[in-house]
Amino acid sequence: MKHLLLIVLLHLAFQGAAQPNVLRDTIPFKMNAQNNMYVRAVFNKADTLNLNFDTGTTELVLINSVRQHKLKSAPTLYSTVYDLKIGATTYRTKVYDAELTAHETDGRFGWDLFKGKVVELDYDKNLLIVHAALPPSVAESKRYTKLPLAFEKDLLLITGALKQSGVVNTASFLFDSGYQRTAMLDDELLKQSTFPTDQMPLIKKVVMHGAQGNEIPVLTKNLAVLQLGKFKLKNVPVQQLTGSKLFKNKHLHILGNEVLKRFNTFLDLQAGVVYLKPNHYFRTGYIERKPAGA
Repeated sequence: MKHLLLIVLLHLAFQGAAQPNVLRDTIPFKMNAQNNMYVRAVFNKADTLNLNFDTGTTELVLINSVRQHKLKSAPTLYSTVYDLKIGATTYRTKVYDAELTAHETDGRFGWDLFKGKVVELDYDKNLLIVHAALPPSVAESKRYTKLPLAFEKDLLLITGALKQSGVVNTASFLFDSGYQRTAMLDDELLKQSTFPTDQMPLIKKVVMHGAQGNEIPVLTKNLAVLQLGKFKLKNVPVQQLTGSKLFKNKHLHILGNEVLKRFNTFLDLQAGVVYLKPNHYFRTGYIERKPAGA
């Protein structure tokens, strides 16, 4: 009987030890009219916040007004590690500051909280699901397109293609769920590849603001085709960045959530692969469109 009891206890112990390997943490998220995706999270075991899941950043960023007026105690920036509970899991992260963040949110958290995991973004059901491993059905399904996910320092990059007037330009894009428009194209990269931007109809010209409030002149133009793997999006209103760049010492295109939300997604942060499958947003209209007859 003692031996049997020992075997049962060992079995239970191994079950408990193995539990993290089958982890599936399902987290509801909301999508607002600006294409911002956000979840409820508890910071420092005390403050409930709305946080944007921003794959274009890392760790935790809180806007200054929230740090100064909403939190029960102001966090120490850049060095101290704090608890951040998202779903059933508590993550450990440093805190950084910013002046601006996504609409209706208090800040944003980055992809690196989920290192070594697989992150599913189901825009049909508004669920963010953290898996311990990629479900075999995803890798076997022909409904997904599979793209390499490159890690360049803290950036997640995928490859896509721009098509205009018979010219095809294949390039790397920052996979950025925190950017609320379709795609931000770097003017210098377009010039280097002699891409025919002059043949892209102009929709409008505006001045946008970066996370620190800096001004960024932007042209919105109609791109004939944006292709990701085997899937093509036509007549996409993309932003062309002029006279500035978003990254120090680097030119890079950005793929934003008005495109990304059109695909149910598996970010395999173990194998460095992203799987995309069109969802109910795939053929819906864009916030900014080419004028009729243009």
